[in-house]
Amino acid sequence: MIPGEADVPFEPLPETGLQFSCQRSVACFNVCCRDLYLVLTPYDVLRLKNACGMDSTSFLEEYATTEVDPGWKIPVVKLKMLDDPVRSCPFVREEGCRVYDDRPGACRTYPLGRAARRSVQGSTLQIEEKYFLVRESHCLGFQEEKRWAVSEWVEDQGLAEYNAWNDRWMEFLSRYRPGLRNLSETQWKMLYMACYSLNRFHEFVFRTRLLSLIDVPEDRVEAMRKSEEELLAFALEWLAFSIFGDRRFPLRVGSVEDARL
Repeated sequence: MIPGEADVPFEPLPETGLQFSCQRSVACFNVCCRDLYLVLTPYDVLRLKNACGMDSTSFLEEYATTEVDPGWKIPVVKLKMLDDPVRSCPFVREEGCRVYDDRPGACRTYPLGRAARRSVQGSTLQIEEKYFLVRESHCLGFQEEKRWAVSEWVEDQGLAEYNAWNDRWMEFLSRYRPGLRNLSETQWKMLYMACYSLNRFHEFVFRTRLLSLIDVPEDRVEAMRKSEEELLAFALEWLAFSIFGDRRFPLRVGSVEDARL
């Protein structure tokens, strides 16, 4: 949002789709990358830190700030804007975004907003989603002639993978919302590490007794060694098991208390 601008208006998406284009020839190019309060999801952090050639811990120290959500009492990671008069995004240059291929999901979706929920249809669990316009007064991209169907925009912006990961993250938050307000300090730190600091979580998984306590198939263990996406997927299941008591993993030895926080 631009400093001093009124609340961003949300509008229904016209049946004709989205009329929009963002490119260097548009006079407001890069303006939407200022004065942001951009929340980063775990998958956003994974992609951005790799684009920067950094481990998660170093990326978080240099490019992010962490706050505590006042309602859910969980860590919220936000992109750290530059300390300049317009609070510029640290990744934006005059020619555009230097991490464009790995930009956050919110940047990809704009100027659309997306609401999603899981629903059961028969015996099938499906995602119901709805898109709407985020029409900010400074944005001149709406004056361009290019038209998009929502499906075309999703494909062009590489949103499918981000939507899938962010839906998984929101499902986790929504499912365990009551318990999130009562996390101990140890649980809070584990949630932060598992979701955002994957290099530290990798060490936790492979350099502690964890895999001797819970039964994880060997092929999955090997996949987790090689793929951060697999490790992140495991992280969400591990949190559900260790903090909230979901029976995700059989125990090898010891008691439930040995493996849970």
